Amino acid sequence: MLVGALVLAGCGSSGDPVVGNPTSTSAADGIAEDVPTGIDPCNIPQDVLTSITPGLRKGNVDDNTARGKIKWRGCRYVVSDGYTTTVSLTNLTLDMLRQKNYPGREDVVDGRTVLTTHQAADPTGVEQCVVNVQMHRGSLEFSVENGHGSSPKTKHLNACDIGMSVAQKIVPLIAAGA
Repeated sequence: MLVGALVLAGCGSSGDPVVGNPTSTSAADGIAEDVPTGIDPCNIPQDVLTSITPGLRKGNVDDNTARGKIKWRGCRYVVSDGYTTTVSLTNLTLDMLRQKNYPGREDVVDGRTVLTTHQAADPTGVEQCVVNVQMHRGSLEFSVENGHGSSPKTKHLNACDIGMSVAQKIVPLIAAGA
């Protein structure tokens, strides 16, 4: 099982074949210096959020972090008494994730490759899943946490199924070529 997507800071170069404007990269390792563009993960329309899960709303936590050269820029969304998902642009590419040989599956959503990696439930009963959607020089990441004992509204749902539902509604908002 996947221990965490955050451990990928030492990954190698990417070869994701997505059409779009290149972002600058570090010459030494091929990692884009910044996250891709083409969607604002902190400005998802409320009608889209509601179509994913009634009650899903933007939380008050922004995800603007870095681990070495790997960066995330986005926001957290929550369902009261349910799951949370962080929607972030990251300079992690699908090739970087594949190189780690984490178990998961690949799908296609709105013409983009999607890599879903399930993270084992932690001792507190929180199930985690990370869904990364291919973008030029990075990905759009949905990190879902769903507490089986502490999430009365969504405890019966699988975190990866939630992640794919979120991706299916938000991926069409990504600008063409991004």
